[in-house]
Amino acid sequence: MSETQHFTFFLLPEFTHIAFSCALEPLRIANLVSGRPLYRWTLASADGKTATCSNGSVTLTEAGLEPTHHADRLFVISGVDVQSHTTAPVLNWLRRERASGTPLGAICSGAYVLAKAGFLDGVETAVHWAWHDLFTEEFPDVRLVRNVFVAREKIITASGGTAAADLMLHLIGKAHGQDLATEVADQMVYNAVREGTAAQRVSVQSRHGMRNEHLKRAIAIMETSIETPESPSLIAEELGISTRQLERLFARYLNSTPKHYFMEMRLNRAQNLLVQTEQSVTEIAMACGFQSTSHFSKVFRSHFGRSPLVQRAKIG
Repeated sequence: MSETQHFTFFLLPEFTHIAFSCALEPLRIANLVSGRPLYRWTLASADGKTATCSNGSVTLTEAGLEPTHHADRLFVISGVDVQSHTTAPVLNWLRRERASGTPLGAICSGAYVLAKAGFLDGVETAVHWAWHDLFTEEFPDVRLVRNVFVAREKIITASGGTAAADLMLHLIGKAHGQDLATEVADQMVYNAVREGTAAQRVSVQSRHGMRNEHLKRAIAIMETSIETPESPSLIAEELGISTRQLERLFARYLNSTPKHYFMEMRLNRAQNLLVQTEQSVTEIAMACGFQSTSHFSKVFRSHFGRSPLVQRAKIG
């Protein structure tokens, strides 16, 4: 690999500007703070002239559906109404690029385009949570995950929004060292960088439109009892339903169990406290409902792949 990596960003009409900016800006800043041309990029669109994003602003592009001349990675960035913008010429162009050996990637609903081309069957894929139901129905062979991004597959994907920044910081760290990635994140005033294993955190209101009152109340109880966790049976009793009914709600709407969901909530709270406060590990363990610091450290390491102390040192 040459020192300068070349990325092509293919912008479909109505692409999301936040995902595009979060993908491009870390590369620009990496060049700036390193004092070296580590990255260059080409903006492409179907007509090779402009791309209009979902907020109405227009971006000038310099390439169309011609060969990318072996870019190090071709990213498809989409957004609103991706189905109507996934045209035969675009799919045929992507197939030619893949056949020529160009590595592919997708950000936000760009994964829909790659799935439509048949590239994601059997591939672990991150896509914005709002598209999960559609993917399940239309692309049953795609291995959907709720992670913010997936970078260990040949085709890398990011779920959208600020997840694009997380992905690019990961790629910068992998290619040029974690110190540079950290410096780029500092320049972005981005102190909550997520790794690929992090889940997309979505409010129940957004994900389910608050359609199920019992689920809403169950999660509210969990949020107010993190320091002294209540068991699923006690939560169910407060709601006036059976424990089995509660388990079915979590399975149906969240693809989880009450116990697992509550544990994830507590561990994410602990991670935030490690990053945002100077409380000791013992204090944080107690604040998140763990009576034993050693047990907390063991569960934290199992979930995040590192100990609480390493987590704090990594962020610091």
